[in-house]
Amino acid sequence: MSKILVTGADGFIGSHLTEELVEQGHKVKAFAYYNSFNTWGWLDTLPKNIMKEVEVFTGDVRDPNGVREAMKSMDEVYHLAALIAIPFSYHSPDTYVDTNIKGTLNVLQAARELDTSRLLITSTSEVYGTAQYVPIDENHPFQGQSPYSATKIGADRLAESFYRSFNMPITIVRPFNTYGPRQSARAVIPTIITQLLAGKEEIELGSLTPTRDFNYVKDTANGFIEIAKSYKTIGEEINIATQQEISIGQLAEELIRQINPKAKIVCDEQRLRPEKSEVNRLLGSNEKIMRLTNWKPNYTFERGLAETIKFFQENLEKYKVDIYNI
Repeated sequence: MSKILVTGADGFIGSHLTEELVEQGHKVKAFAYYNSFNTWGWLDTLPKNIMKEVEVFTGDVRDPNGVREAMKSMDEVYHLAALIAIPFSYHSPDTYVDTNIKGTLNVLQAARELDTSRLLITSTSEVYGTAQYVPIDENHPFQGQSPYSATKIGADRLAESFYRSFNMPITIVRPFNTYGPRQSARAVIPTIITQLLAGKEEIELGSLTPTRDFNYVKDTANGFIEIAKSYKTIGEEINIATQQEISIGQLAEELIRQINPKAKIVCDEQRLRPEKSEVNRLLGSNEKIMRLTNWKPNYTFERGLAETIKFFQENLEKYKVDIYNI
């Protein structure tokens, strides 16, 4: 089995990916963001039998020396570390440039120097902006509708340049909206669920009309793994999408129905994106990933939501429900 480094392993998708790779028998090194408390994010919640098989490396992807050290002797690197909150990118764009662009450059430079045999760079459906046609395939134009999406476009294009300039075995992996256990309350599904579970009867949300294509996190993690298994994906940009969409309003109504039918939706002005920055429609094509790999979604939206609700019921105390998390 391969020796695999996962950057951002302490985060939402990264922790699920780390867990799945270990369960499949791979040797995994988890790159976690350094802090003086010696905490490893969501890795701290993984079962002991999983974590005993994981080597944890703490550092910062903005530091090229630490990145290079972490990547030594690794066969494959899955680069997920990034700043992802869109509202936070409005007032702190410099940190997004440093982390998302320079951090990705550090990974690319190290992979070139170390002759890494496989490199997956994580993109986002936000690079497409509001859909100009649906389903959104990998040929759809890019549009930087937030500083966050602009930095991810920049990182993607750097990755493409290294593939074309140095013939490196790179794939750009582009998940659409991932949800599930361990997600930040910054995201819309946890925002709705945590408010409902806390007993609130006025659920504060931003715009209700945008649509999203939601992937359950275990399906997203398996998408990475299946993409890495296929040599047909080298040099490609690949969506991980369900090719189904639901509006934020419809989503909220369904969660209200399941958890507390008495609750009502209210608009919170601070949760609204600027008009030209709001991505109004995301519906992804999964034709390419299903053609080039053996991936397919294993979770229905109903099953994924049920597992997500269960997680938040058991972990609500970890979330500051009364604070708007940007």
